[in-house]
Formats: sequence, C-alpha cells, structure tokens
Amino acid sequence: MKHIFSCFLFQTRPEDGCSKRRRTVFWLWNALLLAGSAAVLGLLSLTLAPGPYGWELFFDYFRRPALVALNLLPPVVLAVLLYGIAGRTWLAFLLTALPVLGLSFGNYYKLAFRDDPVIASDLLILGEAGQMAGKYQLFLSSKMAACLACTAVLLALLALLARGKPLGRFRALAAAGALAAGLALIPVYGNDGVYAANAGSSHINQWSSTQQYVSRGLLYPFLHSVKDALPSQPKGYSERETAQLLSHYESADIPEDKKVNIVGIMLESFADLSVYDQIEFQQDVYADYHALEAESYSGRLLTNIFAGGTVDTERAFLTGMAPANINYRSQTSSYVWYLKDQGYSATGYHPSNNWFYNRVNVNSYLGFDQYHFIENFYQAFPEDDIPWDYTFFPQLTADLLKQVQEDTPVFSFSVSYQGHGPYGDYECWWGEAEDYIANYELDDQSRYILSNYLGSVKSTQSFLSDMVEQLRASDEPIVLVVFGDHKPWLGNGNSVYDALGITLDQDTRDGFYNYWSTSYLIWGNDAAKAALGTELVGEGPDISPCFLMDVLFEQLGWQGSAYMQAARECRRELPVIHNQGACLTADGQLLREPTQRQGEILHRFRCLEYYRTHHFIP
Repeated sequence: MKHIFSCFLFQTRPEDGCSKRRRTVFWLWNALLLAGSAAVLGLLSLTLAPGPYGWELFFDYFRRPALVALNLLPPVVLAVLLYGIAGRTWLAFLLTALPVLGLSFGNYYKLAFRDDPVIASDLLILGEAGQMAGKYQLFLSSKMAACLACTAVLLALLALLARGKPLGRFRALAAAGALAAGLALIPVYGNDGVYAANAGSSHINQWSSTQQYVSRGLLYPFLHSVKDALPSQPKGYSERETAQLLSHYESADIPEDKKVNIVGIMLESFADLSVYDQIEFQQDVYADYHALEAESYSGRLLTNIFAGGTVDTERAFLTGMAPANINYRSQTSSYVWYLKDQGYSATGYHPSNNWFYNRVNVNSYLGFDQYHFIENFYQAFPEDDIPWDYTFFPQLTADLLKQVQEDTPVFSFSVSYQGHGPYGDYECWWGEAEDYIANYELDDQSRYILSNYLGSVKSTQSFLSDMVEQLRASDEPIVLVVFGDHKPWLGNGNSVYDALGITLDQDTRDGFYNYWSTSYLIWGNDAAKAALGTELVGEGPDISPCFLMDVLFEQLGWQGSAYMQAARECRRELPVIHNQGACLTADGQLLREPTQRQGEILHRFRCLEYYRTHHFIP
C-alpha cells in the first residue's frame, strides 16, 4: 500500500526506472480517475435534470441503461478531450464541470420558474435569458448545494490524487481518441429513432413536451435538440435576393374605419363527416354548422397533421409560416404582432393546462398580451377537470362582448378542448349510438367511437350557434373565423375509417383530402358588414393553414404586412403547400412533383419564411 501511494498519489510522473507496466498503470490511474469523476458529474446532472418534478423521474432513468449512458458519455468524452489539451486532470474536470453544472442549474431554474427546459436554441438568446432571470428570485436548493459540494470534493481529489502530467504524445492520443469518439457519437445523439426509443412513460404526462424532455435526462435531450437549434436554410437561399423581393412590398396600415374586431376559434378535431356517404346518419348532426356556413365565406383547410399535433395548424394560422420551421424560444414573427402594431389588443382562451405545447411561453412570444388557461382562469370553474364547451363558449362570449365595448379593437384567438380524442368505445356519452348512426355492420366499439365523436361535434355546434346569435346582436363590428385543427382520431390504426370504407390512401386525391382536410368559415355580424362594405359570403379556396389569415385579410379588404403580400402572390398559384411535399394548384390539381414554375414559387415561399424567422423586430 505504501508503494502504491508513493507511485500513484501526489506524483506528476512515474518514478524513474519503474517498469513499463507500472508506467501504464500510473497513467491509467489518472485517466480512469478523471473519467470516473466525469461520469459522476453526469450523474449529478441527472440528479438535477427532473427539476421540481421529484425523485421518481430520477429513479426512472436507471430502468433504461442506454439512457443513463447517453447522459454520462458527454462529460466523460469532454473531460478526456480537455485532459489531452490541458494535461491536468483537475483542470480538465473543472472545465467540464462549469458547462455541465451551468446547464443543469439553468435547466433547474427554468423548470421551476416556467416549466420549460433548456434546449440548444436557448444558447442563441442568452441575453434575453439573462434579462428573464433578473425577474425571478434565484435560490439554492439542498439538491443543488449537494451537487456543488460533491463537485468540489471531486475537484480536490483529482488535484491531490491524480496529478499526472503527460507528455505531448500521450496528450495528443487522448485528445484524438476523445475527438474521434465524440464525432462517432454525433449521429447517435441526433437520431430520432434512438430518441423515441428512450422516451419516458412512468410518472409523466405524455402530452407534456416538457415532461417528455426531462424524462430523458438533460445532457442527452439537450444534445439531441442541437440539430433543431437553427432551422435549415432552403437550398439555394439568398438573404440578399429575398430581402430585395420583400422590398417590392410595403406594409399597409388597416384603415381606421375598417378596424373590426376579429374573433378566431380553432375547434379541437372538428371536421364535417357528413360529406361521407358511408356514414348512415340518424339525424342531421351538422345542421347548425351548415346553417352558419350558408351565411359565411367558407372553404376547406388542408392541414399538415392528422388526429393530433394541434399546434401545427394553430401556429400556422398565427404566423403565416410552416410551424415546423420556426424556433419558438424568443419573440417570433406573427400576424399577432402586426395587429398589435395596428392598435389591436391580443388575447385568447384555451380551457386546458398552460404547459400543453408550452403555450404559456410560446403565446407570449407570438405577441399575445394575455392568454387564459386552467391555471390562471378556468380553475375558477370546479365542475370540470378540463372545461368543456358548455363552459368554454359562454365564458368566451361574455368576455368578448365586454372587450369589444372598449376603445381598442380586439383580436381574440381561442382553442377549444372538447372533441379531443380518444373517444369511448364501450358506451355512448351523448345518449345512444342509435341517436347518431345506423351502420349496424360496424362492431360495437367502432359504433361507440363514432357516435361519441358525432355527439361531441353536435354539442360544439350548439354552443357555437348560441355564441353567434349573441355576436349578431352586438352593435360592435365583429368578424368570426372558425376552423378545425385536424381530422379526428377514430380508433387505433384508423380502424373506424377502415371499417367504413373511407380511404386514407394519400396517393389518391380522395385519400389526400380524407386524411388532411378540415373546414373553415369567416362570418361577420351586420355591424362588421356595414363597416367593411362586404357580405362575407361565398365559397372560399382550399388552402393551407398558413394562408388562412391572408384569406381573412383579403375578405376584409386589408392589404396586410409586406410578408403577407409577398406570400399572397405564392398562395394565388399554390394555395396548398403541404409539409409532406405535395402541393395543390389554384385549379385544384394535386401535385407530387411541381413543374419548374411551381417549384420556383414554392422555393420563393420557403425563402420568405426563412427570412422572416431571422429578421424580426416586434
């Protein structure tokens, strides 16, 4: 033991004359002590990763050894790389601990204050993050203090017990090996399949993007998010040419006498299934909606999502862009900002949790002054865990009628929750299945699923109709925009669609529409029609959600921002630009491979989107 201490501890190099084996053991001692300390640093990061969610998530990590390894490897590789560069174990460990603990503490605070984890794109807005941190009272929890103490102990041990100072060749080999390992791991950390395979399921809410993130630790999901930190440029993108294109348009103000109040409502999973002859309706389920359509400007919306992913349609409407190409980590270009610049207030309602799709943060980035969720509004209505339409519509209507009485014009955009799948498959929640459909060839589960969906949309229409009647009676000009976010879930594996014989084959035009289409309508009360000088009736085009606000502005006689005007030129030739690669021409032709001319229009639109996301000052 005495010989070990004299050879390994407190020594900077092996003693002269010792054997090759002892020299090897000496350097392995230093390297392994450093690697082990770095691995412990990874464990400390895992300890802090759940933030305020508790110890259950931490223990869940160890049910998946691969997940633990993916969180421990980054500090180990970085520490070995820095050891090769600096030649000191304690310095390599310190330089590794600073970013790992800095990231872990920042994530802990962000989860505690905003229920929002740190992702790679946050590094692009450190200035804004610093300003935000100044608004909160920072603290040092016992867990954080313990991690700091453990790090200090490890640093001291390395400084005393692993003092080996290797020569250049060994350092070069260590650095090269760590660099090679890091490069080899990049595809692993960026792989979506690996990420999905390491998803957590216990002790989290599957619908919470934040909880999905922290269920994977911190260092691993953070590194996975690097590839999404910056939206990729369209091929052939030129900032100068796109800026020159936009310079041909000038943002236009809304005429004062045409500043009507705008009320947008996106209905969860709302779609008109009466278009399918395969469904044998027992009653006119969509009577109220069709009556409203008859006095509206209406058309079909070709969404990018099916049975889920609500925010894609929601944010496409608000931004005029493909949501998948936007980084929602700071103030974001949107039509909400344009309307606020025109003197509008911007509010909204969603009778669900504020963390759902991180709306509590993203909606403020999009420009909303105030947004009402369960946490800050609907918890006053204890009759529902999640308020349904009999709470949502009356409360929204009452508040709107108060808001429009003020001097400031109102832009309100709300998202309903009733209609969210899945729908019960063992009983009918809205009476009896026979009240809605015959289709006796369907099995009981399919009939219950379908009747529960139809009962829900019938209920929604009833409350929407009540709202319209109250808006109709108002002397204030109000324009209502209503649309569905996506087609409904109807059984696992689309079993009800299949049983009904409704094709979802997207290679065909019918299947494409069956899979992606919902509907939209634009309605105005008499005061709005008088102010605008239009009736707001007729058949609208089939469009992508990113063009719905433009269609609304066009019907109101507004020119809109420079971006909207440029995008409008693209929309008139390609009214549907789908994320799956398909396009729809103005004459209704579904394209898989656009012509050269259409390809140029598509490229122009993608360049406009990209430019707008990177050149925004609210």
